[in-house]
Amino acid sequence: MATAAFDSSVLTRRGVLAAAAGSLLLAGCGQQGERPGEESSASSAPSGQDLVVGASLELTGRGAALGIPQQRALEISADALNKAGIPVGNLRRSIRLEIRDNRSNPREAARQAAELTRVGVQALVGGTLAETSVALAEAAQKVKTPFLSLGLGDGVVLPLTERTFSFQLTPDAVDVARRLAGLVETQRVRRVALLAADGLHGDSGVQAVRAALRDGDADLVRTVRLPETGRSFARAARRIAAADPDGVIVWGAAPDSGVAARELRRADYRGPLFFDAGAVAEDTLSAANAAAVEGAYAVHPACLSTSTLTVTSTAGLERRDFNYRYTQRYGTSNTFAPYASDALQLLAASARMAVSLDRGRMRAFLQTQVAEGIAGGYAFTAARHGGMEADSLAVYVVTQGAWRPYA
Repeated sequence: MATAAFDSSVLTRRGVLAAAAGSLLLAGCGQQGERPGEESSASSAPSGQDLVVGASLELTGRGAALGIPQQRALEISADALNKAGIPVGNLRRSIRLEIRDNRSNPREAARQAAELTRVGVQALVGGTLAETSVALAEAAQKVKTPFLSLGLGDGVVLPLTERTFSFQLTPDAVDVARRLAGLVETQRVRRVALLAADGLHGDSGVQAVRAALRDGDADLVRTVRLPETGRSFARAARRIAAADPDGVIVWGAAPDSGVAARELRRADYRGPLFFDAGAVAEDTLSAANAAAVEGAYAVHPACLSTSTLTVTSTAGLERRDFNYRYTQRYGTSNTFAPYASDALQLLAASARMAVSLDRGRMRAFLQTQVAEGIAGGYAFTAARHGGMEADSLAVYVVTQGAWRPYA
């Protein structure tokens, strides 16, 4: 469950915003929907009406490696929330999911957003690809429905004047790139090559990495773009290897990340690999990729670091319980951050605070939320609708086929 971020021990942007917004969050829990100068109003929803959340996800196609874990996260978290129900005014609501496979196609995602709104959903979630997320954001604006994006890539919620109903949960590319640049320096890598995915996610990475490396000691000696998912990456990998870099940043989501790593090794590149957050998925650690990615680094939300022995914070306990339920149900641990779980929690909190399932009121309260979720921390404001807070990120290294925190 997303919880107020009051337990931060360092003075961070999220900590400052949490202190400022704490009274609002507490008011939302105790006197739902009350705004300064306003009286609370009763829920306008009819008795027994569910909070219906429409999800357009990449369950097939090139985004399936990220979309399927998000479907699982939605179902696990909906089950957990429905055990007690969501207090909305003097009633307790249940969450009902309407999940669609957009087949990794932006046009299909936009069509589904319109369809789901017509059948009565109060909010939309989805789009693990930047392209589907942008399509969903545009559709959500037309139908005035809150949309929480799970997509990697900047620009989903920008320009804000045209995306007032959209919120992004994934990290900003600039924050990930800065952490990668710092890691590159600590590894004393001086000649860096960038292998970036095709599409909007790769575009964000190229821009962010160039800016992040500009002020450091490392030089970006070559940038190569990957072809579309499913095509051969061999030529792109050979071009990177020919530049003789000390380190290679692979900016792309699974399954591209693992395939790119394999092709780089086949091209006789033996140096360190650095991944962005999109690589941290089960597919990247598959048997086919294991040898190529062993020892690789990644910048990813710190949710992978939860220890079952030392965790004490509310968010940490919920993170641990989520991972336990995921493993029990699917036989493997979740690696790609459970952004969809946080999306449900944020929507539930907004409905509670709004004392209503009205789309406009839920959207208004979404942009006041400062919360620590399972994946990381969020601090939405009227002027900022995403993404995850920079101090939620951590560095990991692949050790014996698993992602381990890097000290």
